[in-house]
Amino acid sequence: MFSSLSDRLQDTFDSLRGKGRLTEDDINAAMREIRMALLEADVNYRVVKGFVSRCKEKCMTAETLESLNPTQNVVRVVLDELTQLLGSTESKLVFAQNRTPNVIMMVGLQGSGKTTASAKLAYLLKSQGHSPLLAACDTHRPAAADQLETLGGEIGVRVYRGDGKDAVRVASESIQDAVDHLNDIVIVDTAGRLQIDEEMMQEAVAIKSAVRPDQILMVVDSMTGQDIVNVVQTFAERVDFDGVIMSKLDGDARGGGALSVREVTGKPIKFVSMGEKPDSLEVFHPDRMAKRILGMGDVVGIIEEAQKLADEQQVADAERMLREGFTMDDLLTQMQQIRKMGGLQKLAGMIPGLERAVAQQGGAGFDESQMVRMEAMIRSMTKEERAKPKMINGQRRRRIAEGSGRSVQEVNQLIKKWSEMNKMMGKMRTMTQAMTGKKGKKNRRAMQSMMRDMGLGNMR
Repeated sequence: MFSSLSDRLQDTFDSLRGKGRLTEDDINAAMREIRMALLEADVNYRVVKGFVSRCKEKCMTAETLESLNPTQNVVRVVLDELTQLLGSTESKLVFAQNRTPNVIMMVGLQGSGKTTASAKLAYLLKSQGHSPLLAACDTHRPAAADQLETLGGEIGVRVYRGDGKDAVRVASESIQDAVDHLNDIVIVDTAGRLQIDEEMMQEAVAIKSAVRPDQILMVVDSMTGQDIVNVVQTFAERVDFDGVIMSKLDGDARGGGALSVREVTGKPIKFVSMGEKPDSLEVFHPDRMAKRILGMGDVVGIIEEAQKLADEQQVADAERMLREGFTMDDLLTQMQQIRKMGGLQKLAGMIPGLERAVAQQGGAGFDESQMVRMEAMIRSMTKEERAKPKMINGQRRRRIAEGSGRSVQEVNQLIKKWSEMNKMMGKMRTMTQAMTGKKGKKNRRAMQSMMRDMGLGNMR
């Protein structure tokens, strides 16, 4: 979503890096570019004005202008202010320890993704060991309860519908239903409207009074522009929500709403929705998002995604690959793991500078379909061929190509990719042996040679 903003900001910093020392005019020009970039991203103009003013004030200090690397300090100032704008620190859900069930009330405009976000939140809480119940309290939109029940069925979470007529009554009854079925959390999905109106607000206030929620979360469509300010201010005044869920953050809109909501309301962004799947709701980390916007990536996020998928079998597989080498089955497994982590495009956005580098070299993006084609070719191989790809001769390559509907050239490219990965695994094996002291000086010399080849210098 923030790709255009990210590109503009990185271009601004690049223009500063060519200068050994920065002047006041340089800072003014950079701040002007940052202001334009934020306004074009549809960030609220009051938010932009305050943000640029704070950045300029800190950048004009002698500490920044007279430092050995003033451009780096300017980037640091913008990063700190952007992190502050987004909320500084992660904001977690707070549950009452002496109350069961805890109640989470969802509010927002129609079309913001509120019902879907309710189901995603239920899925997240269930994965954390909770037993949530979804309450279908949107009695105005046709088939809203049916939609929630379908989503609940997909993730294995019960949905309480009641009489489907009186939203306040359904919400109240869902609490007793949760007690009867030992659910420790109730997520109340309330009605939305095409625009803010008094009827909706009165119903929301009545539900809040009836169930006394521990948390009220407002679902905000991140594709909404500056108008988001009026929406969140009205909800803050009437229902005093505790935090925000930003939906559709994987879209291609300008994203200014996401940068405005925290500054305007003082309410933290607690979660962001990064896709359509039930597991696409993520805890919001302001510092990581700020780094991604500035092109610094999110390596910690990649590690956490990988840790979610790690298990004892994968550890054993890694050890085997270091001992015996890399097979086609291993390549297939790695592609499946990448798909589970959100695909190449998502991972690329978390690696510093990768998306930008691809774009600068004329790349149109990351072709997810390439992995599908590679998987088809691997599945057309025999078990023995997967384990020992070196045995795949010309005749076998033609058979694999015909079986997968691909060309012989594509099969050749696949085997070449495997060969490169296998060589890298061999280098890692050498490094591991040298670090653990096995085979003495021979491996140490081999590791030194390998590090020189990789441009890492001498190991001492």
